Amino acid sequence: MTNNLVEHDLKVMGIDWAPSTNRIVTCSVDRNAYVWTQGDDGKWSTTLVLLRINRAATCVKWSPMENKFAVGSGARLISICYFEKENNWWVSKHIKKPIRSTVTTLDWHSNNILLVAGSADFKVRVYSAYIKDIEDQPGPNVWGSKLPLGQLLAEFPNSLSGGGWVHSVSFSADGNKVAWVGHDSSINVADATQGKTVVKLKTEYLPFLGCIWISNNSLVVAGHSCIPLLYTHDGDNINFIAKLDNTQRKESGGLSAMKKFQSLDRQARIETSDTYLDSIHQNAVTCICLYKGTKANAKKFSTSGLDGQLVIWDLDSLEKSIEGLKIN
Repeated sequence: MTNNLVEHDLKVMGIDWAPSTNRIVTCSVDRNAYVWTQGDDGKWSTTLVLLRINRAATCVKWSPMENKFAVGSGARLISICYFEKENNWWVSKHIKKPIRSTVTTLDWHSNNILLVAGSADFKVRVYSAYIKDIEDQPGPNVWGSKLPLGQLLAEFPNSLSGGGWVHSVSFSADGNKVAWVGHDSSINVADATQGKTVVKLKTEYLPFLGCIWISNNSLVVAGHSCIPLLYTHDGDNINFIAKLDNTQRKESGGLSAMKKFQSLDRQARIETSDTYLDSIHQNAVTCICLYKGTKANAKKFSTSGLDGQLVIWDLDSLEKSIEGLKIN
């Protein structure tokens, strides 16, 4: 059965699914967000969200308990949204300071209170997203003890010389680490148990667009290089472990470098078969999500990209097929 969710009238920028309550939240360039609920007849109905923003909504993420969600926007703020039963709509409270540009990515701490945000001002920030109307007073944690809504608990530059937009952020399963990737092709990890020190690794790859923890020490990243890569964080080091796509394209029709240049010389074009990459994804990977398991012990994860493909990766199978691969 197919349903078209047609409330938005401009480009949809973010979508997230709440598996326990089976609700979908979407946000768009039209400055709106909607929560979609499936009825007994299989059809989806929408509930209004009062974002109160004057720029495009750019990203959205449900909290672990699914009683609230966060929406980033070009209005240099984050809307923390929760349901108001009296009026049957979702209302929002804003986190503003000291964001100086568009919020590009969000992720929740496992305690349902803390939120990490990356933005186009080259910064990663950890906030309290505590909503006293729906939650009990939280206790102190490794990131801080004062937790009113909007309290800035940590701020990290992507690099001292700028470093480019932050494309993706991820809390580790225990909540003690934050990882992020930026447009400078770097991987970064900040550890709250080590004085919030940051470990940065500049890589040789094209910029990454997504990152996610698959254990407390292992991290999967992917982006414009089209291949998911596995790294581990160990103390003061981030170590490359393996490329998780070991696809090898066979040479089609004996195509060689000589034939390629002959084709260019005679017909001013490259043979179509030579435009395929040695990977499953044929264009940039834009999103990485857990498919099975948790951030502490992931079993499967999915990637989707600009090639229109959604790929599910089985970590147990990858360990068997890639020599020396061991996920801790």
